[in-house]
Amino acid sequence: METPSRTNGRLTAFGNQLVQVHNWLRKELALLHDDLGSVAEGRAERLRDLRAHCLTFCSALTRHHTGEDGGAFLVLADKFPELRPSLEELAHDHGVMTGIIERLEELVAGVGPGSSQDEILDVQRELDGLTAIMETHFRYEEKRIVEVLNSLDMPEWQESQPPFLLKTH
Repeated sequence: METPSRTNGRLTAFGNQLVQVHNWLRKELALLHDDLGSVAEGRAERLRDLRAHCLTFCSALTRHHTGEDGGAFLVLADKFPELRPSLEELAHDHGVMTGIIERLEELVAGVGPGSSQDEILDVQRELDGLTAIMETHFRYEEKRIVEVLNSLDMPEWQESQPPFLLKTH
């Protein structure tokens, strides 16, 4: 488990950590696109990388969103009731992304050395859809909740980093 980031010996604010997690997820998604591109070019040796990376990325994104829905969003809704409509919209996005992730995992599991360009294109379309909604979601989330997360004093989050801030298994 990672510890919260530190600046000058102090824990960074939770909103800043959220942006760091989002940036890490963005980077991982770009690498997943690269893996798919290599497979599409016929580099079958990269197929294992694609599958492993997809599983890791999808798991991390799901854990991040589950942690928000079951933890951070509940705290924010309680302390900042005016954010409830935004938090509900963000939670709805999580459901949409869950469906895309499930479909993406299914498609990637079916890709093999003999896969057609159409099968790879199906994976690309799902990945592009996930990228679009994820980026829009992250930007909206960062705009709406980073400042309030930065204002929170949550000693329990400092002692044990909540799942929505974890980057790796």
